Amino acid sequence: MSDTTIKTTCPYCGTGCGVAAKVDASGRAEVAGDPAHPANFGRLCVKGAALGATLGLQDRLLYPKIGGERAAWSEALDLVARRFARTIERHGPDSVAFYVSGQILTEDYYVANKLMKGFIGSANIDTNSRLCMAASVAGHRRAFGADIVPGVYEDLEKADLVVLVGSNLAWCHPVLFQRLAAAREKRGGRPLVVNIDPRRTATSEIADLHLPIAPGADVALFLGLLRRLSSSRAFDATFVAQHTTGLDEALAAAANWTPGAVARRAGLAVADVERLFDLFARTEKTVTVYSQGVNQSSAGADKVNAIVNCHLATGRIGKPGCGPFSVTGQPNAMGGREVGGLANQLAAHMQIENPEHRALVQEFWASPHVPSEAGLKAVDMFRAIGEGRIKAVWIMGTNPVDSMPDANKIAAALAACPFVVVSDVVERTDTTKFAHVLLPAQPWGEKDGVVTNSERRISRQRPLRASVGEAMPDWWALAAVGRRMGFARAFDFSGPAAVFREHAALSGYRNEGDRGFDISALADIGDADYRALQPFQWPWRAGEPPRSTPQRFFGDGRFFTPDARARFVPTPLRRLA
Repeated sequence: MSDTTIKTTCPYCGTGCGVAAKVDASGRAEVAGDPAHPANFGRLCVKGAALGATLGLQDRLLYPKIGGERAAWSEALDLVARRFARTIERHGPDSVAFYVSGQILTEDYYVANKLMKGFIGSANIDTNSRLCMAASVAGHRRAFGADIVPGVYEDLEKADLVVLVGSNLAWCHPVLFQRLAAAREKRGGRPLVVNIDPRRTATSEIADLHLPIAPGADVALFLGLLRRLSSSRAFDATFVAQHTTGLDEALAAAANWTPGAVARRAGLAVADVERLFDLFARTEKTVTVYSQGVNQSSAGADKVNAIVNCHLATGRIGKPGCGPFSVTGQPNAMGGREVGGLANQLAAHMQIENPEHRALVQEFWASPHVPSEAGLKAVDMFRAIGEGRIKAVWIMGTNPVDSMPDANKIAAALAACPFVVVSDVVERTDTTKFAHVLLPAQPWGEKDGVVTNSERRISRQRPLRASVGEAMPDWWALAAVGRRMGFARAFDFSGPAAVFREHAALSGYRNEGDRGFDISALADIGDADYRALQPFQWPWRAGEPPRSTPQRFFGDGRFFTPDARARFVPTPLRRLA
């Protein structure tokens, strides 16, 4: 038997690199970068290059378990459905919850969200992506009216200035770092790089300016920058007047942030602050890349909007080499956001607080009810479990006893919870030991579906081999429970392609261009074409041909707010207690 090359996607970070895996007759895989994939063009970091080593069976959960003993899938699913239904009957829909993960595929996320919000009738579904990306979601929605990353990876190479904020790109998104470094070498030192980080990291090695900012001072720095830009030649008065609102309020919050005041608060030299301000003001093609150092903060959303405000003031958004750019940590954090994986979202980027959106989703799903208020977010969800308000929880693809803040409280909450279901690849984790039911999920090499990377590019995740043991897809287990709970028609999916078709159809349902997320061109994709699907960026609307050029948002000055204008958001510096 000859070797077979399978094209799939790396599961390690939000870059979404294409992988070409050569699988031999014995099942061993030799992994390389996919030269045709537009995220990485054949590059892989050391983690991606070692993916073949993850295909072993060590520590795998291979069979369902109830109370620590092996069980049949039918027995386990019957128990999950029965206990969730009984809990809802006795205590209401908000007494149950799902806690999911940026490691699961979009199809898994979609079915989980549909079951919880459309048919159980609660918004108590949240994801570990909350811990790293919720600030960007909030900032985007406040400024743009929708959770949309405007730019593309190519902008890092086309820019003349790249400002990195709270992002150790060299370690956390190494292929993007390689693309940036290669562009600098090719273009004789352009883009210039400013690295804003309390520590001197590996990323600083290519920085023309490193600003070792005091923790928590990012908002002050960008308030000072906005103040400077507003009186500089970089200020785009026409763009601001025609396409934005709220500048005066944002400038009022920035009024006192002189370079000296910024330097004192940020622990920086005034000369370095001035240099950043001057570089930003005089460089038309500027991209600001930010990641967890911005997002993981009590003021994370304000940090995002302080950055976005500077790009709105200069009209540097939606153009080649320009814009604010959030890079995600997990491989499918973006896919989860697309299907409403957060407690305060609906599917297809619709808003749970919007009655028209709720009615549209309920109509499309033909569901009995859709909650009108946001559910419990990750930290609040586990607090509610500990307090006994949530009495049944299903955890998928994540280990919150390790990854959540205050791990001892998370462990105590799960220990006290009447019914805990855990779907995982690994049998023994700090979370699985609290499970009443354990369900074997598929790992990277067995998954079949799609993921979305940080530049809105959807790529196929293709299995390298058949599932080992009795491991099954998360969407399959969720749909099986949905059918057992009495929702047979809504969860009668024949495979991942059927889930994807429904996801794509919902994105275009009654969407007259007022919602940015739209992949309705694929609403009728056949199973064979789904299997062969090539990486693409959204939007891809019904009736449009596939595009090979990068897809940016907001270059036309139109946003997804009621008046189609972007919002400047005032971000006064919070004084920490």
